[in-house]
Amino acid sequence: MFPGLVASRGEITEAIIGAAMEVNRALAPGLLESAYRQWLCHDLQLRGVPFVCERQLPVTYKGLRLDCGHRVDLIVAEAVVVELKTVDRLAPLHDAQLLTYLLPGGWNLGIVSASLTIPEFGPSDQLQCRVAA
Repeated sequence: MFPGLVASRGEITEAIIGAAMEVNRALAPGLLESAYRQWLCHDLQLRGVPFVCERQLPVTYKGLRLDCGHRVDLIVAEAVVVELKTVDRLAPLHDAQLLTYLLPGGWNLGIVSASLTIPEFGPSDQLQCRVAA
């Protein structure tokens, strides 16, 4: 489905969320975001889904290009931005961070994916995804 990349946005997001669910189910929650990112990249690669990991995203302000250290976790099929989190719950701040990446990068579809941990009870096996279009 992906080698020639004639895939719809729905197929791409389905592959991303499916891979995230598989990674989250196979690996214990509560690990660092960097670990989830590497395993998600590995799973996407096994599925034949093209992606770029940790792309720098400069921001332009009044004609001045600023390399502020913004890094997009994943860009899948040059169409979908994926922001990964390991938190106890997604917050509006996480949505805002995704929008910060979408607008200057020229993308119009993004996913915030969170492997949830519950501090009072330890890790859970929940995965929460939000899609912004």
